[in-house]
Amino acid sequence: MASGLDIEARLVISLDGDDVQVAGSGGYLIVNLPSQRVLDKLTSGPPKDPNAPPKPKNRNAPNPMQELNGLAHRLGLVLELRVAGKTYVTFGTGRSPKISLNAVLGKIGSFFS
Repeated sequence: MASGLDIEARLVISLDGDDVQVAGSGGYLIVNLPSQRVLDKLTSGPPKDPNAPPKPKNRNAPNPMQELNGLAHRLGLVLELRVAGKTYVTFGTGRSPKISLNAVLGKIGSFFS
């Protein structure tokens, strides 16, 4: 496995008319989403079939955020997810992802919009 990556990048990705910015320098990578709406759209997954039976919960299923944190840590990267310029989650800095208060308040606010 790699001991560390060195990144120099600036990238803008258009997603349904919204610009997602990706910037990196050294071992630090920032992904900036323009709004909570865009984050919700990206994390909602594919449309759900209303007639499909509910899937049983698998308690042994890996936590995707923990897996991403572990991957970033192994690669020597710090990945910071920002929404509208405010840090939401930082991966690769410790044993678990660091979730900010902005993320909690942003998710609560998205329930009301």
